[in-house]
Amino acid sequence: MPTTRGQQRNAEMEAALKLFFSSPRFAVAGASSDPAKYGHKIFAWYLQHSLPATPLNPRCSSVTILNRQHTTVPSPTALQDPPASQYSLSVITPPAVTKTLLKEAKEAGIPAVWLQPGSFDAEILEYAKANFQAAIGGDGGRGSEGWCVLVDGEEGMRLAGREGSRL
Repeated sequence: MPTTRGQQRNAEMEAALKLFFSSPRFAVAGASSDPAKYGHKIFAWYLQHSLPATPLNPRCSSVTILNRQHTTVPSPTALQDPPASQYSLSVITPPAVTKTLLKEAKEAGIPAVWLQPGSFDAEILEYAKANFQAAIGGDGGRGSEGWCVLVDGEEGMRLAGREGSRL
């Protein structure tokens, strides 16, 4: 029985989710100490799921999340120990910032990116899909606004066989 375009897209996204969550470490671009911002909520999600995560924010040296201070790095190219190739990158930045960020992530060797709703436009999504082994973003997922770590992350962990303990 032939597959439909929707089934093919779902299979591609499942493969991308699996690859994304197979990384040993995660970086969160746009991490923030402000609990009202998604950069805070998403970094906290990684911590709550016992996933090793590093906050990226060029404007501050640390962020406070879950009552704990976390040292930030300014960009993907600053991920050096372990090297950037060991990270998947969650992006919660405005599209104008995301475009430059993705070029830096590619240069650093990051294999997989997750573009949160509001962090990209059609051109940026196309760039991500063409330049990374896995790029998650755009229409789909269980939420009404597209693929979101907060909504779809646990499914990605399951697909990767990664059962993180939830704090």
